[in-house]
Amino acid sequence: MKTTATTKSLKEKNIQRNWHKIDVKGKVLGRIAPEIAKYLQGKHKRDYAPYLDCGDYVVVINASEVVLTGRKAGSKTYTRYSGYPGGLRVDKFADLLVKNPTRIIENAVSGMLPKNKFRTDRLRRMFVSKDENHKFNDKFSK
Repeated sequence: MKTTATTKSLKEKNIQRNWHKIDVKGKVLGRIAPEIAKYLQGKHKRDYAPYLDCGDYVVVINASEVVLTGRKAGSKTYTRYSGYPGGLRVDKFADLLVKNPTRIIENAVSGMLPKNKFRTDRLRRMFVSKDENHKFNDKFSK
């Protein structure tokens, strides 16, 4: 009798979610955003399944010290539109880095994630802190 090896499918109840802490101090935004997106999607795992949300939790620290290459720090803009006439808001990278640096990381990682039904759930598992202080210290006591 011949036996064949079969691959067992990953079930949603068997998903193990780990915690990752990423320090972005002095790192380039365009290089670190895909790495964060990889952890949120679970593509680093051996049992990755694209039809399941099997990603991990990510805590990003020192968001106020992220850098851009070239002249982008002076010219990069972030836009949002309320839907009303005259409702276009434009923020420069330098202003946003002072006012709300967490939005820079969230916007970059959101752009790296696939535009499907798992996107909002994955973004909820990312916690961005503008400095080294965060409330998830008990997850990294190793």
